[in-house]
Amino acid sequence: LMSIPGIGEITATAVVATVNDAKHFDTSRSFAAWIGLVPRQYTTGGVVRLGRISKRGEKHIRTSLIHGARAVIANCKNKTDRTSLWVKDLVERRGFKRATVALAAKNARLIWALLHSEKEYQVDYVK
Repeated sequence: LMSIPGIGEITATAVVATVNDAKHFDTSRSFAAWIGLVPRQYTTGGVVRLGRISKRGEKHIRTSLIHGARAVIANCKNKTDRTSLWVKDLVERRGFKRATVALAAKNARLIWALLHSEKEYQVDYVK
C-alpha cells in the first residue's frame, strides 16, 4: 500500500489494522463511504442525487488520506505522470480543497482494489 503516492506508513498500517478483509465491502465506493470520503447518495425512481460528503466514518484513516493527498498535490507541480496531470487539472477546475478530497477518495478506492485483489500497485497500469 505504501507504494501509492500519498500513502505512508501510518495510513497503511491503520488501514491494514482496521480492515480485516476487504471482501467485506462489495465495491470500492462502499469502502470509501465507510471511510467518509464519498457524497451521500439519495436514489429514488432511478434518479441518483448526490449530497454532501458527511464526516461520518473512520476518522483516523480519512484524516491520514487527506493529509497524504495534500502532500501529493503540493509536490505535483513539475511532474508529468498521469496522476499529477489529473490532479493539476482538477485543482484548476475545482480548487485545492476539493481536489484534495477527490485524490483521497481515489486513493481509498485504490486501497480497496489492492486489498481485494491481493496484488501489487503498478504506477501507470492500463487495462
